[in-house]
Amino acid sequence: MDGGRMNKDTLVELLESVRSGACSVDEAISTLVKLPFEEIGFARVDHHRALRSGLPEVIYCPGKTPKHVARIFRKIADVSRPVLATRAEESVYAAVLKDVPDAQYDASARLIYLADPEKDETGLVVVASAGTSDLGVATEAALTARLMGASVETLWDVGVAGLHRIVPHLELLRKASVIVVVAGMEGALPSVVAGLVARPVIGVPTSIGYGASMNGLTPLMTMLSSCAAGVSVVNIDNGFGAGYIAALINRGNSALAC
Repeated sequence: MDGGRMNKDTLVELLESVRSGACSVDEAISTLVKLPFEEIGFARVDHHRALRSGLPEVIYCPGKTPKHVARIFRKIADVSRPVLATRAEESVYAAVLKDVPDAQYDASARLIYLADPEKDETGLVVVASAGTSDLGVATEAALTARLMGASVETLWDVGVAGLHRIVPHLELLRKASVIVVVAGMEGALPSVVAGLVARPVIGVPTSIGYGASMNGLTPLMTMLSSCAAGVSVVNIDNGFGAGYIAALINRGNSALAC
């Protein structure tokens, strides 16, 4: 067993082998103290991240060549599921497909991914977008949370310009473990939602809007200044970060036990 390729399943296998006597304690220690990353020249792929944080290393694509992304994706896919590459263009996906033919791509979310077929969806994360222009970021949040094992429901185009659009969905919002609210322009929707339900709300400001929205700075300031309790905020356009946090909240503190 290669200690640099340790995931939850292989760790359980190792511990079971120690218990059964098939592996000695010294052999297990020798395996565990090996470097938890794989050196591939231009990168060090962290194969133990899923053990520590609940999700394998995620690839941020901008600034990397398509070939670099493809190689890192392949290395992670050899060990763990799910695999995510964020902010990916179609040219990057084309390179990944050559190495990982079953990789999938969501053009709206700009996510390349491999799902974990053994991961059951649990709980409920609701992702709501204020406008149709926010769908890319909202889809990134929804897909990330789903890949992490959350059951996800989406509400699109329910912004404050027409509050009657979100009122019929209050029952769904109240069933959620956590709600991700994505909004540009003035960014008011997270405060509205947090004032209606007793659930944690993760606000995601987007760079959508006219000049005074300052590429997302205005909705960011609005969400940080929310008068409704229960609103936390991620960075501008950070759908991935919001989906990740929502999935951790959804499945409870067990994911952070490491």
